[in-house]
Amino acid sequence: MPVHLFEFIRTYGVYNNFMSKKILNWFFVLIWAAFIFFLSHQPDLKSSFPSEYDFILRKLAHITEYAILTFLLIRTFSQYRLSTKKILLFSVILAVLYAFSDEYHQSFIIKRTGAFQDIAIDSIGIFLIWLRQRKMLK
Repeated sequence: MPVHLFEFIRTYGVYNNFMSKKILNWFFVLIWAAFIFFLSHQPDLKSSFPSEYDFILRKLAHITEYAILTFLLIRTFSQYRLSTKKILLFSVILAVLYAFSDEYHQSFIIKRTGAFQDIAIDSIGIFLIWLRQRKMLK
């Protein structure tokens, strides 16, 4: 009967709950980033709503996607021994870089374009979470 890897690690004292939380938090960040990538890879994400409502819905989706990504990054970096300033800085930088890479990725997708306007809209979500978490982490 094969020994389960986590049981082996736990038995020999290498495993601890703190490490599993770090891994789990990074897992959530990666899953959310993959979800954003998946949505960006779709050739046409228009809804059946009238165009003005569709536009608003898509821009709110941008804000929400990056607000959640930033929140997950802040939660992940909070597991490390970093100052609040560094936690927020690293989270914002990674989220903005991912927004740039997402728009670059969209420039290769049929019926999609990469737009700096969308990076600015993504940044609204990033900023809102930064503002909220800055007050909470003090």
